[in-house]
Amino acid sequence: MVSPQITNLVIILGMMQVSKKIPLDDPNTLNLVRAGYLLSNLIIIAVYAYTHLIINKKKDMTTLKYVEQPQMGSTEEPKPITTTVHKYDVDQMKSLYKAQLMGIGMMGVMHIYFKYTNPLLIQSIIPLKSAFEGNEVKIHLFGKAAVGELRRPFKAAAGFMSALQGGAAPAQDKKSIEAAEKAGRGGSKEE
Repeated sequence: MVSPQITNLVIILGMMQVSKKIPLDDPNTLNLVRAGYLLSNLIIIAVYAYTHLIINKKKDMTTLKYVEQPQMGSTEEPKPITTTVHKYDVDQMKSLYKAQLMGIGMMGVMHIYFKYTNPLLIQSIIPLKSAFEGNEVKIHLFGKAAVGELRRPFKAAAGFMSALQGGAAPAQDKKSIEAAEKAGRGGSKEE
Protein backbone atom coordinates (compact mmCIF):
# COMPACT_ATOMS: atom_id res chain seq x y z
CA MET A 1 0.00 0.00 0.00
CA VAL A 2 1.04 3.58 -0.56
CA SER A 3 2.05 5.59 2.48
CA PRO A 4 -0.51 8.16 3.74
CA GLN A 5 2.14 10.89 3.52
CA ILE A 6 2.65 10.21 -0.18
CA THR A 7 -1.07 10.21 -0.92
CA ASN A 8 -1.42 13.46 1.07
CA LEU A 9 1.33 15.02 -1.02
CA VAL A 10 -0.37 13.90 -4.25
CA ILE A 11 -3.71 15.31 -3.03
CA ILE A 12 -2.10 18.62 -2.05
CA LEU A 13 -0.34 19.00 -5.40
CA GLY A 14 -3.49 18.01 -7.29
CA MET A 15 -5.73 20.34 -5.33
CA MET A 16 -3.29 23.21 -5.83
CA GLN A 17 -3.69 22.75 -9.56
CA VAL A 18 -7.48 22.42 -9.27
CA SER A 19 -7.73 25.54 -7.09
CA LYS A 20 -6.03 27.58 -9.83
CA LYS A 21 -8.88 26.69 -12.20
CA ILE A 22 -11.71 27.43 -9.75
CA PRO A 23 -12.91 31.06 -9.79
CA LEU A 24 -12.60 31.77 -6.06
CA ASP A 25 -13.22 35.47 -6.76
CA ASP A 26 -16.86 34.62 -7.46
CA PRO A 27 -18.82 34.89 -4.16
CA ASN A 28 -21.11 31.96 -5.08
CA THR A 29 -18.18 29.66 -5.83
CA LEU A 30 -16.40 30.77 -2.65
CA ASN A 31 -19.53 30.05 -0.59
CA LEU A 32 -19.70 26.55 -2.13
CA VAL A 33 -16.07 25.92 -1.19
CA ARG A 34 -16.77 27.18 2.35
CA ALA A 35 -19.81 24.89 2.56
CA GLY A 36 -17.67 21.95 1.44
CA TYR A 37 -15.11 22.76 4.13
CA LEU A 38 -17.82 22.96 6.81
CA LEU A 39 -19.42 19.72 5.62
CA SER A 40 -16.05 17.98 5.73
CA ASN A 41 -15.49 19.09 9.32
CA LEU A 42 -19.00 18.06 10.36
CA ILE A 43 -18.37 14.58 8.92
CA ILE A 44 -15.06 14.34 10.80
CA ILE A 45 -16.64 15.38 14.10
CA ALA A 46 -19.51 12.92 13.53
CA VAL A 47 -17.06 10.07 12.84
CA TYR A 48 -15.08 10.93 15.97
CA ALA A 49 -18.22 11.23 18.10
CA TYR A 50 -19.54 7.88 16.87
CA THR A 51 -16.16 6.23 17.47
CA HIS A 52 -16.10 7.75 20.97
CA LEU A 53 -19.59 6.35 21.59
CA ILE A 54 -18.43 2.87 20.54
CA ILE A 55 -15.41 3.14 22.87
CA ASN A 56 -17.66 4.08 25.78
CA LYS A 57 -20.06 1.21 25.01
CA LYS A 58 -17.21 -1.34 24.93
CA LYS A 59 -15.59 0.12 28.08
CA ASP A 60 -12.59 -2.24 27.83
CA MET A 61 -11.08 -2.21 31.33
CA THR A 62 -8.07 -4.35 30.40
CA THR A 63 -4.92 -3.03 32.09
CA LEU A 64 -2.42 -1.41 29.76
CA LYS A 65 1.16 -0.88 30.94
CA TYR A 66 3.82 0.86 28.92
CA VAL A 67 6.80 3.15 29.25
CA GLU A 68 6.43 6.64 27.83
CA GLN A 69 9.69 7.79 26.29
CA PRO A 70 10.81 11.35 27.06
CA GLN A 71 11.16 13.86 24.25
CA MET A 72 14.46 13.89 22.42
CA GLY A 73 17.00 16.09 24.18
CA SER A 74 15.18 15.84 27.51
CA THR A 75 17.08 14.77 30.63
CA GLU A 76 14.00 13.03 32.01
CA GLU A 77 13.89 9.29 32.58
CA PRO A 78 11.33 7.10 30.78
CA LYS A 79 8.02 7.22 32.67
CA PRO A 80 6.00 4.05 33.40
CA ILE A 81 2.27 4.40 32.71
CA THR A 82 -0.45 2.08 33.99
CA THR A 83 -3.92 2.69 32.60
CA THR A 84 -6.82 0.84 30.98
CA VAL A 85 -7.54 0.35 27.31
CA HIS A 86 -10.75 2.41 27.72
CA LYS A 87 -8.93 5.34 29.34
CA TYR A 88 -6.16 5.19 26.72
CA ASP A 89 -8.70 5.19 23.87
CA VAL A 90 -10.67 8.06 25.41
CA ASP A 91 -7.45 10.06 25.79
CA GLN A 92 -6.59 9.36 22.15
CA MET A 93 -10.03 10.56 21.08
CA LYS A 94 -9.62 13.75 23.12
CA SER A 95 -6.35 14.45 21.33
CA LEU A 96 -8.07 13.87 17.97
CA TYR A 97 -10.82 16.36 18.86
CA LYS A 98 -8.23 18.87 20.01
CA ALA A 99 -6.16 18.49 16.83
CA GLN A 100 -9.26 18.93 14.67
CA LEU A 101 -10.36 22.05 16.52
CA MET A 102 -6.85 23.52 16.26
CA GLY A 103 -6.92 22.88 12.52
CA ILE A 104 -10.29 24.62 12.21
CA GLY A 105 -8.97 27.55 14.24
CA MET A 106 -5.85 27.89 12.10
CA MET A 107 -7.90 27.65 8.92
CA GLY A 108 -10.30 30.26 10.29
CA VAL A 109 -7.44 32.68 10.94
CA MET A 110 -5.92 32.03 7.52
CA HIS A 111 -9.24 32.45 5.72
CA ILE A 112 -10.95 35.21 7.68
CA TYR A 113 -7.98 37.31 8.78
CA PHE A 114 -5.46 36.72 5.96
CA LYS A 115 -8.09 36.12 3.23
CA TYR A 116 -6.50 32.86 1.95
CA THR A 117 -9.07 30.79 0.07
CA ASN A 118 -7.04 28.08 -1.69
CA PRO A 119 -6.28 26.10 1.52
CA LEU A 120 -10.03 25.59 2.04
CA LEU A 121 -10.03 23.03 -0.77
CA ILE A 122 -7.04 21.10 0.55
CA GLN A 123 -8.30 21.23 4.14
CA SER A 124 -11.64 19.83 3.02
CA ILE A 125 -9.98 16.61 1.89
CA ILE A 126 -6.77 15.90 3.87
CA PRO A 127 -8.30 15.95 7.40
CA LEU A 128 -11.25 13.85 6.21
CA LYS A 129 -8.87 11.28 4.74
CA SER A 130 -6.76 11.34 7.92
CA ALA A 131 -9.82 10.84 10.12
CA PHE A 132 -10.65 7.57 8.37
CA GLU A 133 -7.01 6.47 8.55
CA GLY A 134 -6.78 7.02 12.33
CA ASN A 135 -6.02 4.06 14.58
CA GLU A 136 -9.06 4.50 16.85
CA VAL A 137 -11.41 4.72 13.86
CA LYS A 138 -9.83 1.64 12.25
CA ILE A 139 -10.21 -0.39 15.45
CA HIS A 140 -13.64 0.70 16.67
CA LEU A 141 -15.50 1.82 13.55
CA PHE A 142 -14.07 -0.60 10.98
CA GLY A 143 -13.57 -3.49 13.42
CA LYS A 144 -9.89 -4.16 12.71
CA ALA A 145 -7.97 -6.16 15.29
CA ALA A 146 -5.67 -4.21 17.61
CA VAL A 147 -2.51 -6.03 16.51
CA GLY A 148 0.62 -4.96 14.68
CA GLU A 149 0.49 -1.25 13.84
CA LEU A 150 -2.85 -0.98 15.68
CA ARG A 151 -1.50 -2.39 18.94
CA ARG A 152 -1.80 -0.03 21.89
CA PRO A 153 0.06 2.14 22.77
CA PHE A 154 0.21 3.52 19.24
CA LYS A 155 3.43 4.68 17.65
CA ALA A 156 3.69 8.39 17.03
CA ALA A 157 2.72 9.24 13.46
CA ALA A 158 5.71 9.12 11.18
CA GLY A 159 6.80 12.53 10.07
CA PHE A 160 9.46 15.18 10.35
CA MET A 161 8.39 16.58 13.72
CA SER A 162 7.88 13.17 15.33
CA ALA A 163 11.44 12.26 14.38
CA LEU A 164 12.67 15.38 16.18
CA GLN A 165 10.48 14.74 19.22
CA GLY A 166 11.46 11.12 19.66
CA GLY A 167 8.65 9.49 17.69
CA ALA A 168 9.55 6.01 18.90
CA ALA A 169 6.80 3.72 20.04
CA PRO A 170 6.30 3.51 23.80
CA ALA A 171 8.02 0.42 25.19
CA GLN A 172 5.69 -2.31 26.37
CA ASP A 173 8.04 -5.13 27.21
CA LYS A 174 8.24 -6.30 30.81
CA LYS A 175 11.95 -5.50 31.13
CA SER A 176 11.47 -1.83 30.10
CA ILE A 177 8.48 -1.39 32.41
CA GLU A 178 10.34 -2.86 35.40
CA ALA A 179 13.43 -0.76 34.68
CA ALA A 180 11.36 2.44 34.50
CA GLU A 181 9.51 1.56 37.72
CA LYS A 182 12.80 0.85 39.56
CA ALA A 183 14.31 4.12 38.33
CA GLY A 184 12.26 5.81 41.04
CA ARG A 185 10.45 8.22 38.74
CA GLY A 186 7.14 6.92 40.05
CA GLY A 187 5.23 7.13 36.79
CA SER A 188 1.51 7.57 36.76
CA LYS A 189 -1.44 5.35 37.35
CA GLU A 190 -4.61 6.37 35.58
CA GLU A 191 -7.93 4.81 36.41
